[in-house]
Amino acid sequence: MKLIIASNNAHKLEEIKAILGDSFEEILSLREAGIEHETVEDGASFAENAAKKAREIMELSGCCALADDSGLCVDALGGAPGIFSARFAGEHGNDAANRRRLLELMKDTDERTAHFTCSIVLARPDGTSVTAEGYVFGEIARAEAGENGFGYDSLFLLPERGCTMAQLPSAEKNAISHRHNALQALLKKL
Repeated sequence: MKLIIASNNAHKLEEIKAILGDSFEEILSLREAGIEHETVEDGASFAENAAKKAREIMELSGCCALADDSGLCVDALGGAPGIFSARFAGEHGNDAANRRRLLELMKDTDERTAHFTCSIVLARPDGTSVTAEGYVFGEIARAEAGENGFGYDSLFLLPERGCTMAQLPSAEKNAISHRHNALQALLKKL
């Protein structure tokens, strides 16, 4: 079965392909499938945004399509940045600006608990879909640490490991990430 990943985010694609491995005959990015499309993420939840992206790509391609929507939820900020994680500082995809804004908002609080959430949806040409969610829990560090990963990984502290997500080797991060947990839950449902 051919699967199209409804994303052009190179980091996400690499992680999803590494986790899914041999679960599908062929796994293609939007670019590899020759699809130029940008879904408007106007849902009220991660699950709504993922479902919309997967459905649109499935309808455009006629193939199974997998989409995720994920983000960081910080308890002291009432769950923000949440579905606005990629554009928390205003400009979509400016990771450095998003991290600076988060550190600024968190500078005066000792409540540092947070989690990453990932909603995954696989839309099939027959109109059915499968949805799964995954999480990873940790804290917001007071300063960035680590060179691996992307997004908020350099600020996401894993207390039980004594490091941030960005300090983990890619294979270790992929084995515990919210995306990994969501994909594993999805594979069980398939």
